[in-house]
Amino acid sequence: MIANKGWMEQLPKEIKATFDELQLSKCLRKAGITKSFGFSCLFLFQLIFGLIFENKNWFRMLQSRKSIDLPAKDAVYRFLNHSKYNWRRFLQLLSSHAIGKTTQLTSHTRPKVLIVDDSTYERDRSKSVELLARCHDHSAHKKRFYKGFRMLTLGWSDGATFIPVDFALLSSIKSQINGILSKIDKRTSGYKRRVEALQKSPDVVENMVQRALNAGIDASYVLMDTWFTHQPLIKAITSQGIDVIGMVKALNQRYLINGQSVSLKQLYKIAKPTQGHKSILRSIHTVQVNEVPVKIVFVRNRNKKSEWLAILSTDCTLEDQEIIRIYGMRWDIEVFFKTSKSLLKLQKEFQGRSYDALISHTTIVFARYITLAWQNRCSTDTRTLGGMFYEMCDDISDLDWAVALQQLIELLKDTFKKSGQKIQKLIKSQLYDWLAGLPNYIKAYLPVSVCES
Repeated sequence: MIANKGWMEQLPKEIKATFDELQLSKCLRKAGITKSFGFSCLFLFQLIFGLIFENKNWFRMLQSRKSIDLPAKDAVYRFLNHSKYNWRRFLQLLSSHAIGKTTQLTSHTRPKVLIVDDSTYERDRSKSVELLARCHDHSAHKKRFYKGFRMLTLGWSDGATFIPVDFALLSSIKSQINGILSKIDKRTSGYKRRVEALQKSPDVVENMVQRALNAGIDASYVLMDTWFTHQPLIKAITSQGIDVIGMVKALNQRYLINGQSVSLKQLYKIAKPTQGHKSILRSIHTVQVNEVPVKIVFVRNRNKKSEWLAILSTDCTLEDQEIIRIYGMRWDIEVFFKTSKSLLKLQKEFQGRSYDALISHTTIVFARYITLAWQNRCSTDTRTLGGMFYEMCDDISDLDWAVALQQLIELLKDTFKKSGQKIQKLIKSQLYDWLAGLPNYIKAYLPVSVCES
């Protein structure tokens, strides 16, 4: 664990290298997460960050024998509860650095996407948590109410690596249990996050996408599920210069065909059947009633083959299969939610009552995921070897098949000289049989002395 003296040396080497590569300390300073005295914010951040590798929460760490080298309990909680720290700015800077490095390893032809989804942030045993509300879990296998928040998340993906970019812990005015504390300074970042928690999710999503694009994050599409793919939000996002791909339900939304307003079910009957694909049933170009042109692809529902699902794309130039393939990248955020809760101790590591503590700890958990995601990409992508990889690629491209074949023959000739007569006769007879069956244009590239026989 991190101790008072030499704490940088006690971090895992891989984590320390990633902190330096992603400029984590610089991101903290730019977000205003600094202290004038006492333990530095970087020290406290790494202290909390490293708890996951000790498999202990903060309470258990203070009860262990390592507590002698650790700061007091209040130092950590003051750090987490500080309302002036701009954690959103920190996460945006960190994710931008990670995305910039990941993009260098991604082909320019591969689409990069932003993914929007929400997940439960449960605090069922809490009573005094700020902005605590009774929320509804709309998962198909649960459909229940719980105490806590809706964690609305925006992430980036290139199909190989997922990076969380932004999030909001949404409460509810109608089902609110606790409100905002009256002592919070309204000029702080913490108060702005509290106001945001009471906004409607479409407005929050629109602002998230706008902040990500303003930060220079490279993405061509925004992927959404049926809970967000509604016409007002689609128009708001496309007006920012980015396309939307999402699954739509057969609700009251209407589409225009030859001047007539039709429902999604009527649109399915009008669409022409697709030939050659068992899973793709139909597709059609249409216009939403708010004048946004879209293409809708109807696919077979795997869970119930008698029903169909509809995937909408505002990029009407995409092929049907490409729309389905890109939408499949949305699953990356589901893996992220599962990993954050099951392995990275989201919701469980700290049980603070302040809304600032929820925001700060969630940000640190997201930073853990970004760090591990970048390390995983570095360990699996050979292009992270840098110039060595590209020099080897150039060498391989320069070495054509003809040169390689000649070198192989020369190698065999050297082997003949070092072997016995019986082995030489055996290898020569096998080699000549093989050469005799080669086409003449290949024989022309081989040494004459070898082909004469």
